[in-house]
Amino acid sequence: MAETTQASEPVALRLVDREFLIACAPEERDGLLEAASYLDRKMRELRANAKAPGFDRLAVLAAISITHEFLGLRRQHDGTDHNVTDALVALRRRLEAALDAQSGPLVK
Repeated sequence: MAETTQASEPVALRLVDREFLIACAPEERDGLLEAASYLDRKMRELRANAKAPGFDRLAVLAAISITHEFLGLRRQHDGTDHNVTDALVALRRRLEAALDAQSGPLVK
C-alpha cells in the first residue's frame, strides 16, 4: 500500500500588525488559523490594557496568559476525570452488592 504524504504549505498568519508565513500540512491549516486568530485577539486585548508594549512583550504576555488558561482547564478536566472514575467505582460496588443480595443462598 502506497503511503501518501502531503507537503507542507505556507500559511499567512496576521498577529497584531505583523504577518508571518508558517508551513503546515493542509489538514492542519484550519486549526493553525484558529489558533492564530485566538492569539491575535489575546495580544490585542493585552495591548489595549498596557502602555505601548512591544510586539515581543505582547507575545510573551499572551503566551503566559494562554498557558495559564490551558493549565486551569487541564486541572479542571483532570478533576472531572477523577470524579467520574470515583462515581463509576461507587456505582460498580453498589451494583455488585445488589447482585450479591439477589443471588444470596439458594433455598430449595
